[in-house]
Amino acid sequence: MITLQNDILQISIKKQGAELCSLINLKNAIEYLWQAKPEWAKHSPVLFPIVGQLKDNEYKWQDKTYKMERHGFARNMPFNLIDNDSLSATFELTDNETTYQQYPFKFSLQLKYGLNGNTLTISNKIKNNSDFIMPFSIGAHPAFNIPLSIDETYSDYYLQFNKKENNGNWKLENGLLKNETPFFNNTSEIPLSKSLFENDALVFKNLKSDLIELKSKNNTHGLSVTTANFPYLGIWAAKNADFICIEPWLGIADSVNASGNILEKEGIILLNQQQSFSCAFSINVF
Repeated sequence: MITLQNDILQISIKKQGAELCSLINLKNAIEYLWQAKPEWAKHSPVLFPIVGQLKDNEYKWQDKTYKMERHGFARNMPFNLIDNDSLSATFELTDNETTYQQYPFKFSLQLKYGLNGNTLTISNKIKNNSDFIMPFSIGAHPAFNIPLSIDETYSDYYLQFNKKENNGNWKLENGLLKNETPFFNNTSEIPLSKSLFENDALVFKNLKSDLIELKSKNNTHGLSVTTANFPYLGIWAAKNADFICIEPWLGIADSVNASGNILEKEGIILLNQQQSFSCAFSINVF
């Protein structure tokens, strides 16, 4: 376990999956991150090299079919710590014999965690070390505790978007995108309740907002997540669990009508040989 700390934040990251597993505000002693209880045994997995689910859990590349489970393999693999000081840590996963069985590409995936005041920034850098184009997606899946105070309930919380939205929610059928249904109506808030996720995640495409706040109706404690340059967003919680996931995605699940050809997959990023791609998002606690 790697721990970083400044005057406000203390975070912990484990090498397995380079997964953030604690986010504490030292000023108010609040643990903001879900602690992998039985309802969902994760904290904040990285989603790579796919986001969401593939149709039939498989894809085709150069006339060969590969199997891959939902959200890819990176979250379940050990990363190497390649750089570390008191305020930042960088982890790396590279291709190996296990990854080749699911993903026939040579790659480097780096996750960097950095502290600055009350803000944690998580940066991703992907490099294609293959001699041909590499398709990939990447996303985040942090789960935040609700409520943050023992005298509150889940329904005391809401999500505040920084712009008014009119987008619909993309319904899922067995993990696959099926159809868009009305959701926002020139609104910028989502009141939270556990019934909201009875039919799986809320999935949005191309929202105008680039900042989402988790706020309480009763106190000033909460957090914000930046989503600039992430065209897809997932909002999810496990059944009857006391958390909310705010998930910036560069990629999305297959549709029920997906062809299976990875080059035709919605949201897929095509990275040329020996090229790199970077993206980042931040979590700000208050």
